[in-house]
Amino acid sequence: MCGNSIIRRFMRITRFLSISCIGLCVALAASVGASAGPIYKVVLDDVIHGITAGHVIDTIHAAAEDDAELVLIQLKTPGGLLSATRDMIEVMLNSERPVVVYVAPAGAHAASAGFLIMIAADVAAMAPGTNTGAATPVSGSGQELQETLQKKVTSDAAAYTRSLAERRNRNPEIAQKAVTETLSWTASEALELGLIDYIASSESELLEFLDGKTIPRPGGAEIVLATAGKVVVLREMTRKQKILAFIANPNIALLLGMMGLAGLYMEFSNPGLLFPGIFGAVALLLAAFAFEILPVNIVGVILLVAGFGLLIVEVVTPSFGIIGAGGIVGLVLGALLLFEEQPLPTPALRVSWAMILPVAIVLGVVVIALGRKVVEAQRRAPMTGIESLIGQFATARTPIDRRGKVFIRGEFWDAHADEPIQESERVRVLSVDGLLLHVERDPESS
Repeated sequence: MCGNSIIRRFMRITRFLSISCIGLCVALAASVGASAGPIYKVVLDDVIHGITAGHVIDTIHAAAEDDAELVLIQLKTPGGLLSATRDMIEVMLNSERPVVVYVAPAGAHAASAGFLIMIAADVAAMAPGTNTGAATPVSGSGQELQETLQKKVTSDAAAYTRSLAERRNRNPEIAQKAVTETLSWTASEALELGLIDYIASSESELLEFLDGKTIPRPGGAEIVLATAGKVVVLREMTRKQKILAFIANPNIALLLGMMGLAGLYMEFSNPGLLFPGIFGAVALLLAAFAFEILPVNIVGVILLVAGFGLLIVEVVTPSFGIIGAGGIVGLVLGALLLFEEQPLPTPALRVSWAMILPVAIVLGVVVIALGRKVVEAQRRAPMTGIESLIGQFATARTPIDRRGKVFIRGEFWDAHADEPIQESERVRVLSVDGLLLHVERDPESS
């Protein structure tokens, strides 16, 4: 009996230890990927292009390397390039660390490409007073695409939107209406329709909501978030990235290109000034970099160059402004067509009329005015050397009866005239033959 009692007691202890080990293993499994690192935050409040998307991608990679708790993207954008958006979303979907998108502050919106980024997040939240949606494909000039092309592009964008929504367990049928029906939603509507997970009045409220949430990761693992008390580290763009993002603004890119052309024109028309040439070359290089990032339309570039060429033609062969007006029209049309059509509506990727008209008109006036002054200076009689005496006035120092002496520019010169001229009379130089001046009596003094 004593032996049986010992065996039963041993079995009970063994069973207790087994259950405890199993519970511990479950707890450990549930917390796979738990991090003691900080929360990495990035503010995306600009047009989405290669520079801004690259900054977000760098932050996501840094979060994985530094074992950060999660990446928090504060979003406020009118949209951007679909290619850059797809690159960013691809990294988000395959990120080791959870990615949370928070549309904030109040009054912000996540439109067009911003809507896709929001629904691709592991957790999507919005602040009260924000809105999202409106991702119907349009052309780069804001007009609807041709019917056949629009159907094709819209179908592709809708399928992509549904796939993102399904991946994150959001409502795919509602999500695709941002593409097919140009719908937008307030924060409360988005929550009710299953497009977002939470409405947070502040960042701290959002982190409180996230604490303890279980987030699935690629490969089947899960992460239990521990956001309470975590430090939020704001990762800002480097100075270089800020400068490049500023240059990538379509209005700035156009201005740099026009200023670059004007600078080179001034240098070539009046060699030796140096500053206009150096400034123009630098401005054109910066514009070329911006055009590398932005979707440039070659037709727009050709029209800009042709318009600038017409302004130069107006300088050389004045046409009472007709050719110059054609040049300004070319600049305006080139600016309008400078950037290619985008699958998603992005007004911020178009050059504004407030920039186009002033730049085209001011550039036209400046180039024509400066150009004509240069041409006049090149055509003007030389102001140095013997030839510069022609047309100048002198004083007869002896009577000139066929030949005599005149005083001009502090020197005595031999002179001859076709008619007698008295001493001290004012004469005008008609021509120069070696060291002999051909003069006549000043008509105004006779």
